Amino acid sequence: MSSAHHGSTPAAWTGTGIVFLAFVVGGLGLVIESMPVFWIGVALAPIGAIVGYVMSKMGLGGEPVER
Repeated sequence: MSSAHHGSTPAAWTGTGIVFLAFVVGGLGLVIESMPVFWIGVALAPIGAIVGYVMSKMGLGGEPVER
């Protein structure tokens, strides 16, 4: 029986980190009232999801758990 990775993979950490950074940048843009900074944060969010997906397909994600 294989153990579950519970999302602790390079792909999951990288994707989540980029999306977290996107929310921080977007929130900072709202606080300092800078719409370009806000939109950079908005653009980073889907990039993080795409990076996580691509890294997973490259073999850096977890393998499916068979039951």
